[in-house]
Amino acid sequence: MKVEKGFKTREYEVFNKYLKEKDLKLTAQRELILDTFLRHHGHISAEELYQKAREKQAHVGFATVYRTLKHLTQCGLARELDFGDGRIQYEPELDRQHHDHMICTQCGTYIEFLNPQIEELQEQVSQIHGFKITSHRMQLYGLCQKCQKEKSTGIKGARA
Repeated sequence: MKVEKGFKTREYEVFNKYLKEKDLKLTAQRELILDTFLRHHGHISAEELYQKAREKQAHVGFATVYRTLKHLTQCGLARELDFGDGRIQYEPELDRQHHDHMICTQCGTYIEFLNPQIEELQEQVSQIHGFKITSHRMQLYGLCQKCQKEKSTGIKGARA
């Protein structure tokens, strides 16, 4: 599978450089997995990425997908997320604006958000304690509006 010219070239350059430093090659399967990952919008699990990659090339193995995701994470192209549901999710990381997550503990829905006031408070707290933040993740757990409504009415699938 060949990638369209000009599609996410920076990510391919970063990945290729990383692989060369590790004395690895950008194989057709790794390229397919990277392309599939970058074209997916939102979070994706290794299992979901495996299924999507197999739709394009049936001989892609799950172990290859899993190892490639680890490489993508190590070179800064992907970020690993644990929403507490037992499945690790991945999202593109390079040149993405920082954001945090609210995760529904009942249905698994997530909301991405950025709040400059929260970011500023984190900086203030770190300065007070003489701490230098190099990265962070904020994940808030609770119930989404739909699940709150279902819980209050006792009816699954209740409409807002």
